[in-house]
Amino acid sequence: MNPGTGIDAKLPPLLDRISDYVVHYAERTPGSEALVLDDRRVTYDELRKRVDNVARALVSAGVAKGDRVATLATPHPDFWTIFLATASIGGIWVGLNPRYQLEEYCYVVGDCEPVLLLTRTRIGDRNFAADIATLRAESTTLRQVIVLGDDPLLEDSVSMADFLAAGQAVTDADLASLRGDVSSSDPALIVYTSGSTGRPKGALLPHRGLVPCCRNQMRYWRADPVRVLNFLPINHIGCVGDISSWTLVAGGCIVFLEKFDPARSMELTASEGCTVWGGVPTTIIMCMALPNFERFDLSSLQLILWSGAAAPVELVRRLRRIVPMLSNSYGLTETVGSVTFAGPCDDVELLTESVGFPVPDYEFRITGTDGAPVAKGEAGEICVRGDFIMRGYWRRPKETAETIDAGGWLHTGDLAVERPDGSIRLVGRLKEMFKSGGYNVYPREIEQVLESCPGVAMAAVVGVPDPVFNEVGHAFVLRSAGASISSTELEAACRAELANYKIPKHFVIEDELPLLPIGKLDKRRLKEIATELAVSA
Repeated sequence: MNPGTGIDAKLPPLLDRISDYVVHYAERTPGSEALVLDDRRVTYDELRKRVDNVARALVSAGVAKGDRVATLATPHPDFWTIFLATASIGGIWVGLNPRYQLEEYCYVVGDCEPVLLLTRTRIGDRNFAADIATLRAESTTLRQVIVLGDDPLLEDSVSMADFLAAGQAVTDADLASLRGDVSSSDPALIVYTSGSTGRPKGALLPHRGLVPCCRNQMRYWRADPVRVLNFLPINHIGCVGDISSWTLVAGGCIVFLEKFDPARSMELTASEGCTVWGGVPTTIIMCMALPNFERFDLSSLQLILWSGAAAPVELVRRLRRIVPMLSNSYGLTETVGSVTFAGPCDDVELLTESVGFPVPDYEFRITGTDGAPVAKGEAGEICVRGDFIMRGYWRRPKETAETIDAGGWLHTGDLAVERPDGSIRLVGRLKEMFKSGGYNVYPREIEQVLESCPGVAMAAVVGVPDPVFNEVGHAFVLRSAGASISSTELEAACRAELANYKIPKHFVIEDELPLLPIGKLDKRRLKEIATELAVSA
């Protein structure tokens, strides 16, 4: 039985637009906290006023339905307010990561062609003035740059205060009329994929994806109230969808942390009385590796959850001692939200060996290369179908047709097996699978064996070219703090549980491994490193 189903959950009504939930809670719980950043606290009533004021300013600046509005910022109330305001009037919002380099900014801005850029000009030690000047010079669509907060103004930019003041001429009736023309099928944002196999593609995500996915998420990720830390980059679906939109639909409170720091995140989780602790396994491991982790009062937690990668057994066992309600899930940008959930429960085997069970509301199947469903226990590609999925890739009909077939099935590129109990076990990415001596090798199977070894916090396996076997495995292991492990021990563990063709030919043990901005292991970079090592060997 799926532990996440069959239990009643108090769900809000199904509204057309994600931004409608601001009004919903402003009318019902106006004094409840919606957003927190340091000592700044925003209630739902205040959030509604902020969203309306930004929406008026956008309209005054000429933003029309379908226009793109870009934001370069940290996880901050400003980004969330701008997203909700843009989506509420039919604009399409795009998040820019402060960690991008100029080439990445130029690519995304050139691809989505925003009409406005609302931006920070300084974050930490980085000054964005030169990058923004280049974007303005190269863009044919960017009409105005609005500087957020108290950051220094740039040439030909306007302050956020002046931008908002110009919007006061837009009447309530005008705003209501524009919002009335926005339907649930309209896109709310573009999220650019990580680009692990080429240039990033912009996934066009509709209101009708965000809203039902967040309501279904409430059925599994149950906390009352929802009060959760958000430190994820604003260009990622985990930030905008899984955390921010879910918390809004639940009427909860987002506690923002502008830059992830393990100690600060734990301090905030404790001091703000967060009821949910979430992230990817890497960020959770980093927090639990703190030498003073035990001093944090986590008694307010009702649920710990993770997504984006599998969690090692020892990590789950430690988490279970903090709170018995644990959950993981599986989804991707193109599905808007998670399509499988494990838990909430304290079943270590379910939580580590699977990503749980498919959501009953969605069509879900595992298919072979011929497109037909495979037998239970056989590896195949996860495919999902429903009107909640992305509308397609921005201005990429060919790539859209390659991902969403004529029958409406979205091909995820993820390989999985249905276990005897109906839960789903991921075995790797279709593009990560490699052939060694004619055999299919699924990296996740090897990674799970390595992560069961004492002293291993996390593992990643990639395939590299080999003159004899075509490809062989190269394993990268993240060592737990203070642990002592050897490649001989790791190889012996693999030999005890895996066929010989699956055993990596090389083991690299490190105290740090390259990460993506979201906190997941950067397998593309690891593959580059492994290839370089293989060539030099």
